[in-house]
Amino acid sequence: MAKPRISADIFFLDRNSKRPLQTQIREKVIAIILSAQALPGALMPSSRKLAEHLGVARMTVTLAYQELVDQGYLETQSRSGYIVTDSGAIPRIPRGNLKEPISNSEVWKNILSENLVARKRIVKPKDWRSLPYPFVFGEMDSTLFKHTAWRECARQAMGTRDFDFMASNDATDDPLLVDYILSRMLPRRGITASQEQVLVTVGAQNAIWLAIELLTRRPLKAVCENPGYPDTLQALRWCGADITTTDVDQYGLQPNKIPIGTQAVFITPSHHAPTGATLSRERRIRLLEQAQEQDFVIVEDDYEFEMSFIEPPSPALKAIDTNQRVLYAGSFSKALFPGLRLGYLVGPERVIAEARELRSMMLRHPPGHLQRTAAYFLAQGHYDLLIRDMRREFAKRRAAVVDAIGKTDLEIAGAAQFGGTSLWVKTPDGIDTKTLAKDLLNDGVVIEPGAPFFSGDDQPKGFFRLGYSSIPLEKIPEGVRLIAAKVAAKKDL
Repeated sequence: MAKPRISADIFFLDRNSKRPLQTQIREKVIAIILSAQALPGALMPSSRKLAEHLGVARMTVTLAYQELVDQGYLETQSRSGYIVTDSGAIPRIPRGNLKEPISNSEVWKNILSENLVARKRIVKPKDWRSLPYPFVFGEMDSTLFKHTAWRECARQAMGTRDFDFMASNDATDDPLLVDYILSRMLPRRGITASQEQVLVTVGAQNAIWLAIELLTRRPLKAVCENPGYPDTLQALRWCGADITTTDVDQYGLQPNKIPIGTQAVFITPSHHAPTGATLSRERRIRLLEQAQEQDFVIVEDDYEFEMSFIEPPSPALKAIDTNQRVLYAGSFSKALFPGLRLGYLVGPERVIAEARELRSMMLRHPPGHLQRTAAYFLAQGHYDLLIRDMRREFAKRRAAVVDAIGKTDLEIAGAAQFGGTSLWVKTPDGIDTKTLAKDLLNDGVVIEPGAPFFSGDDQPKGFFRLGYSSIPLEKIPEGVRLIAAKVAAKKDL
């Protein structure tokens, strides 16, 4: 009896994808096997025929098939080529057996307490990397990253000795990574700490979330900056905090506007999000004095301090805290790559012990292999070289953005004194930047409207954040020109 043959016509490749062609072929074969489109014993297209259909080298298909044989999805048969294995170990889910999902939202309407989908947040187009003028904040320029060095560190982290450490049920924070944080990262910010005062987290946002969860187990009166990082405000609301927002000026948060009875202040003192303002030394001292006098604590988000190419950043607020009032959140994601999701929380030993237990209930600990890879990348000097290269490149990009904006009616409303990777920009006549951002996508330009950073319903409409960490230097002048042209067109309406 003739074996059923799988047609080459069902295979396709995404030529715009950065994924290797061999990987795409392998994943497509696995998909049709698991979905029962290819039954046990079915013949695969010959490597020659599939290669011709896809327009790739025959060896690319042959290598993909051989890998699938090693994985147990295919097997070779004399004179028949490659066939789908008939092993019962491979689960198959026929498409026809999938049940239609329940579409009746009323089932959960009275159970869910909030509609988080509708929260204020910064939204980036999914295809922003394919657009010519991506003024996107917080994203890495992949041309600057040391890919070869990272791969080598990942290979080292998969060594037998490291793997045994990561496989242990007792594995929590990687001691190599913690040692680097204690000996290199924190001293750069003027902070001294012990191992018991540091917790590795899934990014700085996770560190702030852990702090919020610990603080809101009792009713909490909190203060946030306005404008400020929207996710911190939303997290506090979600956890039931009573929130007051305090306006930020060119010198940062104003301590004299913190209400009596406040129990926690959430702040970005060294590099305010999003304006870039630095909290003055006088205000830092006063804020810490008020924390002691009025008995409140401070959660410091110290993102992006590494991007200091104009002048050294101010010491962290935590560095001059003599009364253990400050919880400090730091991150590697901004300097390495956003998908890394590794950060740390620094605070009194008792607080970190509680945060460690809370983290354990949520996710045990950040992935050990990722921690060890990052530890090697840091310890072997790759991180320091990367920071050096990024500072040099971002200094050029910032200068280009400032120069380009100077030739327009746009106004730089805020910028970090030490450098950073973004500018806070104001449009003339308060033009709505939400509409502006939407219209600019037609020109391939991505900006971040300022509205999500403001609290309350009456929000200023004329601000936007202009990031330059992911846009090539040569694209900046034309990108700014397109923004200015669209603004001018709206003024004339």
